[in-house]
Amino acid sequence: MESTGGPYLNTAAVTSPVGIARLLQMTFGCTTFSLVAHQGGFSAAYGTFCMFVWTFCFAITVFIIACEFTHLHSCLSLSWGNFTAAFAMLATLMSLTAAVIYPLYFVQVGCYPIGCEVRDFRIAASVFAGLLFVTYASEVFLTRAKPGQVTSYMATVSGLLKIVQAFVACIIFGALVNDSQYGKYVATQWCVAVYSFCFVVTVVVVAFSVTGKTALLWFPFERSVVIYTFGAVLLYASAAVIWPVFCFDSKYGSPRRPGLCAKGKCPWDSQLVIAIFTYVNLLLYVLDLAYSQRIRFVSHL
Repeated sequence: MESTGGPYLNTAAVTSPVGIARLLQMTFGCTTFSLVAHQGGFSAAYGTFCMFVWTFCFAITVFIIACEFTHLHSCLSLSWGNFTAAFAMLATLMSLTAAVIYPLYFVQVGCYPIGCEVRDFRIAASVFAGLLFVTYASEVFLTRAKPGQVTSYMATVSGLLKIVQAFVACIIFGALVNDSQYGKYVATQWCVAVYSFCFVVTVVVVAFSVTGKTALLWFPFERSVVIYTFGAVLLYASAAVIWPVFCFDSKYGSPRRPGLCAKGKCPWDSQLVIAIFTYVNLLLYVLDLAYSQRIRFVSHL
């Protein structure tokens, strides 16, 4: 039989620096959730979130390795470079969050009352969770766009910032639903509308980039994204002014945390988290706008 193409298996998928990083991700991810499931244990929403992060990232990493090793990704209707870059950034953020949350809520110095064996398993799981974050961050570092390099949009600083912006918005939404009392004033409802609109449009931009459908649009996608980013800066700037005024000004809210407010169920705490991450996302959108002036979209990579 005559060969009609290149090799059937892509060994670079597991021997290149990026491939080795993904193999380590798979190993550390499997080890982490195995330690937790076997003896470490988890409970409540925090533990469930951590387990979801580790199993989800493990599954997608295995899928990516399998597709690249067998060239199966060429059969998928995805912009593979955009997909892998977006997932690496998302996995970095998710694994970092889990690596902070799990030891914070489940690791203790003493053995009582969980026992020394369970404590040791939880400490080991926390160590591997930290290593998992490092490997995903390494992939982002290895695959990021270099100056003058033609690469996928999601591998650029602007593309990576889109993932971070959406992730920060999810943190804001989590604080909003945690008894933040945002419906008390029309002004704070406007802030929620800002967060929601920017989140939805950012996700749409990522989705079009990952699916590689930007060239099929009837309007110039590149220019539209820059215009949207400028609009998002203005919208977040308004929220960054309005939210603190209507939550922490003595006329509308409380400048200090109420003394009788229960820990974990205090609206003031949620309002403070939202204010902090509003400024974080405002900074991210400003940086995005600055970097978006220096890149060009490539939808087919």
